[in-house]
Amino acid sequence: MISTASSTLSRQAGDSIESVDLQGQLGLVSTARGAGVRRFVFVSFPDDPTVQYPLTQAKRSVERAIADIDFTSIQASYFMEVWLTPAVGFDYFHGRARIYGDGLKPINWVSYRDVAEFCIAPILRSVASRSVLAVGDPEALTPLEVVKIFEEESGRRFEVETISEAKLREQLDSANDSLEKSFVGLMLQYAHGDVIDSPGLLEWIPVRLKSVREYARTVLELCERATVDAPTHPS
Repeated sequence: MISTASSTLSRQAGDSIESVDLQGQLGLVSTARGAGVRRFVFVSFPDDPTVQYPLTQAKRSVERAIADIDFTSIQASYFMEVWLTPAVGFDYFHGRARIYGDGLKPINWVSYRDVAEFCIAPILRSVASRSVLAVGDPEALTPLEVVKIFEEESGRRFEVETISEAKLREQLDSANDSLEKSFVGLMLQYAHGDVIDSPGLLEWIPVRLKSVREYARTVLELCERATVDAPTHPS
């Protein structure tokens, strides 16, 4: 069984961190245990003990629940397709980048498509039994280094906005619901950096990971095509 479910980006009316990421996942674990599922693969992310919020607490609860069965926990770093997009302020289309923290803490960014490959590997190859796999590109890059890559690939300077850790702490303390608190918590964890230690992982599970530069080229090319293909209106 492979579980990637989360209410963070894909949800229906009534869904919440508590109902999906916590109780829903725990119910799935219980069902899997009762049905004799041979391997439970769970998509998670690394813990930062200094930043606690509902989503990370839910992930840790599920990881504890699967510890007594044959499990693989995929602790993925920050998805490029989420955190390097206009949705969270990294607006490569208009040359603007919002950065959480000072931009100097490195992160092993990763493509969600590559994480999907790591999810399949334990089932197909009988590897990573009772293991936690920290997954991210081997090259850790700071957010400011990421901006530089986008500048090089686009040929233009980016306007950079930074959100301080102090401001993020204020937002975390004042957040009204678990989803809002979790998004701010993820931003604060990003501000602290997310360097993962995965020696030999790619020898064990040989997945070719997309680099930040490759991702930048892909999305910038799509932006260029969209601009070229945009309809023109006579004045």
